[in-house]
Amino acid sequence: MTAPTTATPTTPATTAARDLPAAEGWTDRLRWAVADAFAVAARDVAHWRRQPGALLVGLLFPVLMLVMFLYLLGGGMAVPGGGSYRDFLVPGVLGLAVVFGLEATMTAVVTDVGRGITDRFRSMPMAPSAVVAGRCLADLALSAVGLAVLALAGVLVGWRPDEAGPAVVAFGLLLLLRLAFLWLGIWLGLLVKDPASVAAVQILVWPFAFLSNAFVATSTMPGWLATVAEWNPLAATVTAVRELFGDPVGAGGGWATEHATLLAVVWPVVLSVVFATLAVRRWQGLSR
Repeated sequence: MTAPTTATPTTPATTAARDLPAAEGWTDRLRWAVADAFAVAARDVAHWRRQPGALLVGLLFPVLMLVMFLYLLGGGMAVPGGGSYRDFLVPGVLGLAVVFGLEATMTAVVTDVGRGITDRFRSMPMAPSAVVAGRCLADLALSAVGLAVLALAGVLVGWRPDEAGPAVVAFGLLLLLRLAFLWLGIWLGLLVKDPASVAAVQILVWPFAFLSNAFVATSTMPGWLATVAEWNPLAATVTAVRELFGDPVGAGGGWATEHATLLAVVWPVVLSVVFATLAVRRWQGLSR
């Protein structure tokens, strides 16, 4: 006779261990993590295809802001140091579009948590980082499309970058800043779990965005306010991309303005490291 055996219940952890045995090297685990992240990103992109109205509104809202500020207020705006306000404005609106993407990221994460989709992903044999990394990939791709649409609108109203090479670097800096705000949005979405909190964050984003050089040069602000605005991560990126596009930057400015390109790299990298770490830890602690 053989002794009776007791079946061991299969848990997500044991399932994951079966699918990804401990004997696998880190390269195999990395490969599976990347594949899982792209699978989650494809799922997020599929959602946008089923909601073209919301996608279209998100893409065209920055274009509306560009047209409104250019044609309603642009006639009364002067750029310190000379230059066209149109050329000054377009890089600023490109930067604003990057920051305003925070709301879309946070809304998507909060919705997934509220519908139980996040818990369903946690029960699947997949890399722990795949869900947050997949959301990051999908939103970054959407941001790239949004920047392309906005840049095309800028070209239609007469804006032109000087050279193609520096312009590519400028768009890279914009996406780098978007990456930082992506991680911030993911962390906030996992933290609050309440759709009403998205509106509160949206209200706070507007002062942050306007307390920069997106619409006016910091040299026109009072001294203390100009200093705060110059150290805004958005202001650093906007100044850097203006220089790369060959657009007017606006006269004046302190150390932050003179080293805008450096800060346009340092700020997003630091913010990405901080909030990516917080987001992954929050994701891992959801079930605790």
